[in-house]
Amino acid sequence: MIEETFASGEQTAATKLIEMALAEDLSTAGDLTCKALIRPDQTATVQVVARKNGVLAGSPIGRMVFARLDPQVRWVALHQDGDRVSPGTVIAKVSGPLTSLLIGERTMLNFMTHLSGIATLTRTFVDATAGTHAKILDTRKTLPGWRLLEKYAVRCGGGTNHRMGLYDGVLIKDNHIAAWTESSSIAEAVRTARAKSPKGVSIEVEVDTITQLQDALQGSPDIVLLDNMDVETLREAVSLRNRLAPGVLLEASGGVNLETVGGIARTGVERISVGALTHSAPALDLGFDWP
Repeated sequence: MIEETFASGEQTAATKLIEMALAEDLSTAGDLTCKALIRPDQTATVQVVARKNGVLAGSPIGRMVFARLDPQVRWVALHQDGDRVSPGTVIAKVSGPLTSLLIGERTMLNFMTHLSGIATLTRTFVDATAGTHAKILDTRKTLPGWRLLEKYAVRCGGGTNHRMGLYDGVLIKDNHIAAWTESSSIAEAVRTARAKSPKGVSIEVEVDTITQLQDALQGSPDIVLLDNMDVETLREAVSLRNRLAPGVLLEASGGVNLETVGGIARTGVERISVGALTHSAPALDLGFDWP
């Protein structure tokens, strides 16, 4: 038996989402089908089974769904988050009152198929960059309310989290520069942001061209985001960074997919951010099957 728990922030987010999910499914009337067909004294054991190859994420929330519904339900995890699974892999066994199992089935699967889909897609990107020094990062392109859990799933797939929100990192984008009235210098914007930000906060700035990169590097940012640059331009950017500011990390973003990510990683950038990890990951097919 494997016992898994979320960190406190993820636990809180999961609890809120479970409450909302069960409320929208049951409303005030409850499960009319179970009331009509299932005797209250019936019990069963059901298996959560993978139907496709993938990476598991969200097992703790599966257990939490049933714990919220009925403390008599027992969830026994047979695999832990981050494990690779294949068709037929039994992920968990769930036993208890049959009505509770049937009521929780879809809610549990909605959470676990979505999070496992993110972990699976992330692992595919990580595998595609094997042998390079590039890390695969997520973005803020997450479903409202799901961010902590979706970023947890990215970690389960071997990815790295970008900043969690606007509150824990500075990312100066083109719209900030366009709206800033004090100077047109990207380097000056970086210096100003560092002077006005809490100590230790990472300062990142977005650039679109090599000329902008040269300007940005003079401000000594922690990270420069290279937006929508082709492979040749990325190589040029890495070379320039190596000459002028070797301590600055470079992050490629835009136009990143499974066909391009390997070539991007081989340019020498340290970071590759991929919005698709969270906004376009297909669900991993999991079943709720009778043994």
